[in-house]
Amino acid sequence: MKLSTIEQRLIGCLLEKETTTPDQYPLSVNALTNACNQKSNREPVLSLSEAEVMDGLEQLQDRRLVMCDEALSGRVSKYTHRFCNTEFSSLQLNEQQRAIICLLLLRGPQTPGELRTRSGRLATFGNVSEVEQALEELQAQELLVKLPREPGKRESRYQHLFGDTEVVQDAEAPLNEPQELSALLDEINQLKAELRVIKQHLGL
Repeated sequence: MKLSTIEQRLIGCLLEKETTTPDQYPLSVNALTNACNQKSNREPVLSLSEAEVMDGLEQLQDRRLVMCDEALSGRVSKYTHRFCNTEFSSLQLNEQQRAIICLLLLRGPQTPGELRTRSGRLATFGNVSEVEQALEELQAQELLVKLPREPGKRESRYQHLFGDTEVVQDAEAPLNEPQELSALLDEINQLKAELRVIKQHLGL
């Protein structure tokens, strides 16, 4: 499924609030607008109007990813997601996987270390290795990708695949192009030749 920026934010907020504030879930349009526009735990910070939130909700309803509890007797209409872990969704995630997808929808690409630090209210990770294990499981389901490591960074970031833009995958993938392998072998042979010259010069 391909989601727009607003749709990603809406699904992320519904996932987050379902876990962190269950007594306030489902969410009204006003509560969802406030959640989308939070200045903490959001990247980028948005400034959506209630009309924009309503448009996004209608699009998600059309795709059966959100359900509206219609207002009765003057009550406010409230919204629940059908994105994952419901009888209506084919996407079934464990707690750790769900937390990672939620964080990626709310804050964009992140490293395993960042995901562990930010997941405290959503799931429990004993260490970064558990985060990496969950990321590998999600990769196997083709729900996210590992991005090329940025210069000067120790960890690669991961990005979900629910966006509506093309993602450049990890540049650290194993070499499988014959010409790349050939170029490496040529470089190795050249280094060996230079090393022989140096040894001869030193009388070794």
